[in-house]
Amino acid sequence: MTTWTTVDDLAGMIPDGASLAVIRDGCGVAMGVTRALVRRNARDLRLINVPTGGIQTDLLVGAGCVTTLETSGVSLGEYGAAGRFAQAVTAGSLEIKEATCPAIHAGLQAAEKGAPFFPLRGVLGSDIVGVRPDWTIIDNPLSTGGQDPILLVPAIGPDIALFHCAMADDAGNVWVGRERDLITMAHASAQTLVTVEKRYAGNFFDDPTLAAGTLSSFYVSAIALDLEGCKPLGFPGQYTEDGDHLRAYAEASRSAAGFAAYLDRYVLTTEAA
Repeated sequence: MTTWTTVDDLAGMIPDGASLAVIRDGCGVAMGVTRALVRRNARDLRLINVPTGGIQTDLLVGAGCVTTLETSGVSLGEYGAAGRFAQAVTAGSLEIKEATCPAIHAGLQAAEKGAPFFPLRGVLGSDIVGVRPDWTIIDNPLSTGGQDPILLVPAIGPDIALFHCAMADDAGNVWVGRERDLITMAHASAQTLVTVEKRYAGNFFDDPTLAAGTLSSFYVSAIALDLEGCKPLGFPGQYTEDGDHLRAYAEASRSAAGFAAYLDRYVLTTEAA
């Protein structure tokens, strides 16, 4: 049965060393839990961006929470480079598993189906295949027309999926709307932790207009209310991103001192970001 708890308790449910899948900016990034992870001094996380990362990834990397990062890119978008991520890569303090967006989605899809791998073609011929020794190219066993190479991407089964949604109901079902990637993440992961803007009185599956966009409570381990839980990022249909804050973060992330000052002001205290 799904548990309702607090943001800090959700962070406490992510143990050091866990593999943690997080969603790309603009699709429900759980920034409240991210700040709570930094406050509890999380360590050795194996972060999986689905499929890219932004301020969430940069915060966790800069705070020393992450040992391994699988991603197809990390950026602050129009605000510039992710400074702490860039510093960690330059210093060699972060193990990077380079990927592509389709490869990460394919790995999650394999895990949700209980399959050991997912076949993929688009990445064939690129240099990235050479830096992923765990990816395998075989000849299509179903081909009837000669050689037909195909890439096998191993399943990605995270320990925990973490994201933010608009609402969850009294039964613990979570409404993801059109963000179907969140459902794939939950299906692929051993546990799913979710923050929401509000608690809905009733059951989404009793309403056909809501049921189609609902993740069943069967896949949800725990939920916490977190009003404006994506800020300073935006949340579609709810609020826009705080551009001034993101611009200030980008500047702060360029130096260790600037980043430390940012943490002191916005993360290590409970002041809202």
